[in-house]
Amino acid sequence: MDIQQQEELIRQIVRRLVTQAAEETAPFPKEKDVSGALAIRARQVKTGPFEGREDVRVMDLVTLEEAPRMGAGMMELLDKADFEWTLTYDEYDYVIEGTLEIVLDSGKVLRGEPGDILYIPKNTHIHFRTPSSTRYAYFVYPANWQELA
Repeated sequence: MDIQQQEELIRQIVRRLVTQAAEETAPFPKEKDVSGALAIRARQVKTGPFEGREDVRVMDLVTLEEAPRMGAGMMELLDKADFEWTLTYDEYDYVIEGTLEIVLDSGKVLRGEPGDILYIPKNTHIHFRTPSSTRYAYFVYPANWQELA
């Protein structure tokens, strides 16, 4: 085995160890297949404060390594939360609990109840809000939207 092969083997071992350590400390169960397929136990996902706000909570469900093209996460709005956002990506929101309202600049309000799916196109300026509280999964494209913004 030459030096380049040894270095590559070491890189693979380190990558595996880092991935394994991350999986063992993950905040929710995630089943992974060697093909890249995932099963995420959404009911067990615990969200954390978003941008320091306790009434807006979020948890990314996948990393760029796991899903380099599409992102996914869980968001909760509590206590009649309302926050403004401009999307630099396309987003689908699947409402799990409560009511999610998306207020568009036109004044139109998209309202989602459990089981509903809402779509927000790239470059749309909105307010996410809820009349009480809501929990929803979001799916974004592209996954690396923060790098593109």
